[in-house]
Amino acid sequence: MSEIVKRLQERRANVWEQSKALLDAAEARGGENSKLTAEEETTYQKLNADLDAIDARAKDLVDAEQRNKDAEASFSALLAQPSTARQNTGTDSELRRWARGEMRGVTIAPPEGTTFRDLTKGTAAAGGYTVPTTFYGQLMAHLIEVSGVMEAGPTVLNTASGESIDVPVTTAHSSAALTAEAAAISESDPVFAKRTLGAYKYGVLLQASSELLSDTGVDLEGYLAMQAGRALGNAFGVHAVTGDGSSKPTGVITSASTGKTGATGAVGAFTADDLIDLYYSVIAPYRNSASCGWLMRDATLGAARKLKDTQGQYLWQPSIQLGVPDMLLGKPVHTDPNVAAVAVSAKSVAFGDFSQYFVRMAGGVRFERSDDYAFNTDLTTFRAIIRADGLTIDQTGAIKVFAGAAT
Repeated sequence: MSEIVKRLQERRANVWEQSKALLDAAEARGGENSKLTAEEETTYQKLNADLDAIDARAKDLVDAEQRNKDAEASFSALLAQPSTARQNTGTDSELRRWARGEMRGVTIAPPEGTTFRDLTKGTAAAGGYTVPTTFYGQLMAHLIEVSGVMEAGPTVLNTASGESIDVPVTTAHSSAALTAEAAAISESDPVFAKRTLGAYKYGVLLQASSELLSDTGVDLEGYLAMQAGRALGNAFGVHAVTGDGSSKPTGVITSASTGKTGATGAVGAFTADDLIDLYYSVIAPYRNSASCGWLMRDATLGAARKLKDTQGQYLWQPSIQLGVPDMLLGKPVHTDPNVAAVAVSAKSVAFGDFSQYFVRMAGGVRFERSDDYAFNTDLTTFRAIIRADGLTIDQTGAIKVFAGAAT
């Protein structure tokens, strides 16, 4: 290996000297002639390619050398382990005594590290169930669409208990006016209101047999916890988008005002100009918020990606960084399957400052287990519960929607 490395070093030094000589010769000519000719440029690029190839080869050798050292260290560690001598547990003498009739039975201890499972419910008398089956030790869960409103940046209030929370808000500010000398100054008071956040309960119950929990080859309890949390999130997610506030949360689409209505006869579809108008229907203080963005379903985003401005540039810009959402007119796009599809009179796109939508979580997520609830059927019961509410606190125009025309 050392001889190969030495030859590579010599070769690299030779190539580098050729490159320098080429550059020095051009520099010595001076003036306009100091530039490399076409033939010299071709040679120079070839020399650079040779340098890159030598460097890559050297790196491969270094990696191979390290792998070889790691392998030798591993083998050395294995060979250094002492062999475990078979211990005499007295089984041989017990078998002899049993064979002579001196004992009615004998117990043979299994070798250390050996485990056994009982066989039950066999139906193939010819021994079909003795054929082993290889089991993949990870549960493969199918994918589903999940609520995306929580990714849009709402304000989340976590409380220990579920009493109602009143949030005071302003719905109008004071305004001043030009006043003549000695004239009465007009009164202008701010207008206040309050929004109330409750704690509506969402729950899901799951049951599994004790045999399944004991014998499964996957982390079934972990999967059930994850699946229960997703089910709760989806149940709340529906109301967080379209809830009407009657014994349930008020959705972000429900409480948003209309920023742009589509053209008559367009069957609810929007144009590039419609989205630009919706964008500017939200005033600058909300547009400049870090939580300002778009909310729509996937199919709607598919339509938005095809739109171009008057300069022929796409409105949509794909993200080039993992975990960063795509951009539409410079604002992040979040998708939620609960937002309405493009249709007549449908509110299919929301835009604005989603931090003005408050989500209240009371007591966190409860995931509990009971071995007694279904005692007579030997089932283990899992229960997951959240208490939550949602409401747009600032309803003065922080979030606006595009609505298709009525016809």
